[in-house]
Amino acid sequence: MHAPDRPARGFGRELRTTAVLAGPLVAGHVATGLIGLVDGLIAGRHGTGTLAAVSVGTALFWLPIMIPMGTLMALPPTVSQLDGAGRRGEVGAVFRQALWLAAMLGVLMFALLTLAVHALGPMGIAEEIRPGAADFLRGIRWGVPALTFYYCMRYLSDGLHWTLPTMVFGFGGLLLLVPAGYVLTFGALGFAERGPGGLGLASALVLWAQAIGFFLYLWHSRRFAPLRLFERLDAPDWRAIARLLRLGLPIGVTVAMEGGLFVGTALLIGRLGQLEAAAHQIALNISSLCFMVPFAVAEATTVRVGHALGGSLGRQGVRRAALAGLVLVLGTQATSATVLLSASELLAALYTNDAAVAAMGASLLLLAAVYQIPDGIQVISAGALRGLKDTRAPMLLAAISYWAVGMALGAWLGLGLGLGPRGMWMGLIAGLSVAAVLLGGRFLWRSARLAPEGPVTSGAYRRAPEG
Repeated sequence: MHAPDRPARGFGRELRTTAVLAGPLVAGHVATGLIGLVDGLIAGRHGTGTLAAVSVGTALFWLPIMIPMGTLMALPPTVSQLDGAGRRGEVGAVFRQALWLAAMLGVLMFALLTLAVHALGPMGIAEEIRPGAADFLRGIRWGVPALTFYYCMRYLSDGLHWTLPTMVFGFGGLLLLVPAGYVLTFGALGFAERGPGGLGLASALVLWAQAIGFFLYLWHSRRFAPLRLFERLDAPDWRAIARLLRLGLPIGVTVAMEGGLFVGTALLIGRLGQLEAAAHQIALNISSLCFMVPFAVAEATTVRVGHALGGSLGRQGVRRAALAGLVLVLGTQATSATVLLSASELLAALYTNDAAVAAMGASLLLLAAVYQIPDGIQVISAGALRGLKDTRAPMLLAAISYWAVGMALGAWLGLGLGLGPRGMWMGLIAGLSVAAVLLGGRFLWRSARLAPEGPVTSGAYRRAPEG
């Protein structure tokens, strides 16, 4: 008699589950975004030159780091599907191989950042920005191995529906960065003034503190004790590592292409001078903080979709999980857009006393407000596709959206037509909007290949019967 109400009740439960799972992730990601905000505020108060240097240095840091960060995103759908299928006993072995992968990626990224210091000139970065940006990179690169280990441990916990540590260690890092960044940037308590280099070194110290803290938590936690994560040191299993790479590397490339759209924009704007680079850093800091919320919800959606796929929920369960994430994200993005539209000047003024920099930064924030909704749709679609372990085609769609459309159009408007940073940000709007259409359509098509209900095996898709 009440059967018609079951789908609605099922969606309500899914919405609550996703919200509870995403809540700590949102807090943790917001803490990460606030770290970038703190970097920007400290750098801006130190001087426009420091803010411009940190803008370029941060761009060059995150561009390569997005690849290991995204590659290790193979863990949440892998462990969530094992969890959904009742195979938790296999999680420990997968995690130990992921640690080997994290170690290799950390060493590789350290080497790339060391080389990036020497690439500032060939990239055409304005000469007055180069020394500070190089100092920032030399400092922060020491935290890269810690960052890859941290993401490995964090993604394990997230994939098992336990996201509270992400929030705790995220805010812990933020609390540590505020005093450390100020002391090493401005010079205090007997430490010399180091400017951008000090801020980079402080960030590296925070990354190590977070990684060590997460390790100690996993080591002593009763919640994770049955998994025997550290009961032995397994030798590298190259087949297992290759499976993680096949799933995760396309995610890493996709994340890098999206982030690279913003990073590439920062580097092109860095060719224009300190004022433009500093204004872009203000808008990028604030818009990146806004992005942390839908990105966290997308991670929760990956886990929920993967859990549905690994269990016996079929097409209806998978789409219900994705829809719950979409509803949450549309709400968060509407809020972000409203804040950016109504408080752009106030937000920009927090960073600098330079009226010209603040005015240009505020104008870019208005453009950031325009892409909040499409950005939310594309990131939740990508997260749902990761839950289905569908990563290669989304990588190609991302390349088309972010670079063939977004970067190409932005460079033409910003540099070719002389619109400067505003033209570059118009390209961002176009690229993210195209990504929303393509990735959303991909998820609808991919999920349609699942049976309406019933058990499914990991990575297997059953077509619904005709008619």
